[in-house]
Amino acid sequence: MSDWEDDYDENGIAIEKPSEKTEFKFPAIRGTTDVCVGGKRVSGELHWKVDRNGSQWRNWKDSKFNSDFGDRKLSRNGEHGRDREERPRTGGKRTGSSSPVSLTVENSSIGRVIGRGGAKIRELEENSGTKIKINRGDYEGELLIFGSHDAQEKAREMIEKIVLGDSDGGRGFRNGHACSSARRDSCWPASALQAPVAPAPAPIDWAAMRENRHKYEALKWQDLPPIKKDFYREAECVGRRSVEEVQAWRKDNNNIFVDDLKEKEKRAIPNPVHTFEEAFSPYPGIMENIIRVGFQKPTPIQSQAWPIVLSGLDLIGIAQTGTGKTLAYLLPGFIHMDQQPLRRDKREGPGMLVLTPTRELALQIESECNKYSYKGFRSVCVYGGGDRRGQINAVSGGVDIVIATPGRLNDLQMNGLINLRSVTYLVLDEADRMLDMGFEPQIMKIILDIRPDRQTVMTSATWPSGVRRLAKSYLTDPMMVYVGTLDLAAVNTVEQRVLFVQEEEKKAYVFDFIHNMEPQDKVLIFVGKKIVADDLSSDLCLRGIAVQSLHGDREQSDREEALQDFKDGRVRILVATDLASRGLDVHDITHVFNYDFPRNIEEYVHRVGRTGRAGRCGASVTLVTRADWKMASELIHILERAGQDVPEELVLMAERYDKHQREKELMAPRARGDGGGRRGRGGRGGRSVFGTDSHWGV
Repeated sequence: MSDWEDDYDENGIAIEKPSEKTEFKFPAIRGTTDVCVGGKRVSGELHWKVDRNGSQWRNWKDSKFNSDFGDRKLSRNGEHGRDREERPRTGGKRTGSSSPVSLTVENSSIGRVIGRGGAKIRELEENSGTKIKINRGDYEGELLIFGSHDAQEKAREMIEKIVLGDSDGGRGFRNGHACSSARRDSCWPASALQAPVAPAPAPIDWAAMRENRHKYEALKWQDLPPIKKDFYREAECVGRRSVEEVQAWRKDNNNIFVDDLKEKEKRAIPNPVHTFEEAFSPYPGIMENIIRVGFQKPTPIQSQAWPIVLSGLDLIGIAQTGTGKTLAYLLPGFIHMDQQPLRRDKREGPGMLVLTPTRELALQIESECNKYSYKGFRSVCVYGGGDRRGQINAVSGGVDIVIATPGRLNDLQMNGLINLRSVTYLVLDEADRMLDMGFEPQIMKIILDIRPDRQTVMTSATWPSGVRRLAKSYLTDPMMVYVGTLDLAAVNTVEQRVLFVQEEEKKAYVFDFIHNMEPQDKVLIFVGKKIVADDLSSDLCLRGIAVQSLHGDREQSDREEALQDFKDGRVRILVATDLASRGLDVHDITHVFNYDFPRNIEEYVHRVGRTGRAGRCGASVTLVTRADWKMASELIHILERAGQDVPEELVLMAERYDKHQREKELMAPRARGDGGGRRGRGGRGGRSVFGTDSHWGV
């Protein structure tokens, strides 16, 4: 027997032995009223009496003290300390004890032990002197059973029955883990393991789904009401015009070009109309609105687009800004909604949807809709930054026309707040700008909920590859009408001036321009960054000049107020970012001032198009700095197409940039070969590509 076991008899009762006692006195534990020692609480000073020569002292000193540092465990309160339950007591007496038995089970089974077997375990602890300690982990828990060998075995059998079930109690634990003969690493009863397992779902056959997509799409839309799209009644005088007369008229009206994009059989292209009566004489309600508004004659894009859209064909309309594209799709849309077989009160949502890239353009189209009180159609403008709850209430209350930006409409659609299945007339206005702003994913989600046999109209001021891809995806056999040329060109009614300045001279040029403005002049100043817009408008205000600013970081109410003040003439100067380069229809803008050159040449064309609208004349002033030299070549082409004078300095700038690009391409392989130690011309440490004798300096 060990020295520790010599102190107890065979019944587990401590044997009293005389021994030399040494008293250790510890100071009082401050801040603590009582301390638990050996199951008893004492207060004040703590006294331990230990036999220095006894077996207990030797055993504790030689083994327990040294091993305790290696066997410390993290207690429940997060502190390290020795396990005080290693020697359980029964009736205040120590029992014969062997090393603890460790059982590992899943955390889910620990709850079964504590809940279903809690009373049995407490009874076992009281009667047999055993003690069960539970240490939970992340996925598994450890059960430590302290006590005599017989008590441990009895506790182990009882826990085994609780974990595995009474009927499976004889299957035991293997290697310290609860297991069964059916599955050795599982704590579930055999009946559960033998239950039938549901077969794994078959993999999705994507190839078959692609082959049958038309079938599935037909099932999706099979319950839709019928749709009608052809409402055009060609006037007799229009049909009598010869091919030569039509071609001559198209050439005289800004060189209108029409093309049928259907791949197989080409269709007959409707002749253009010359007057409003030729297009809308069968619809007196439309004619009343046109007379009331005071229009004199259709614009070129309207003359050719109306017969196509009223015939029920999809249309791509490309024309310069300010040429009447909005009215080209709006008036046929009114007739389309009014003539549908399903009555308006039976529809579950709007009949017309117009998607626009900016809030300002959306509000402008809504204002245009409100000018025409046709059949009592109600419209709502849905855009980010506006009153979302108010927009939801307006849509829920019943609406015929929705003018929306893609982001906010996608939000309402995904939350089930708007139903687009009833839309039969879809418009993508300023499609090129929507692509520039990254709206294509939202557009795709929106269009998936609109019936595929709808009529679609797409308008754009340019025809880049992205717009062509969008047209091919969402339009069905469209016709294309473009006025002028598909090549990028600014309106020829605007005089374009280019000034070469240093960056720090820009404000002086702006102040000088404003100082020389006439009383009837109205100028739109474009900047490249929002912070520049705030800075420039603040400087003008400090000089006592009435000015407004417009950019994306301003509150929607402030943006609307700034735009309305500019339209009404309360301020004659508006400082704006490219947010105002599209859809801003203010007819009396006399000048466009490009304080910063735009990021691409398309935006330059749209900026210049804010003036010289509806046949009026205008002027643009563009400040060009050294940093803008990469745009010089493209700007030259725009000026030449519009018949403008090209400054010699701009030609030299374009030549220098081309030379720089060629040298850069030649130096690139050499720079990689020598580790980049030598810099190309124009870099730090080299001579400027502009030359020291240039206007720009070094």
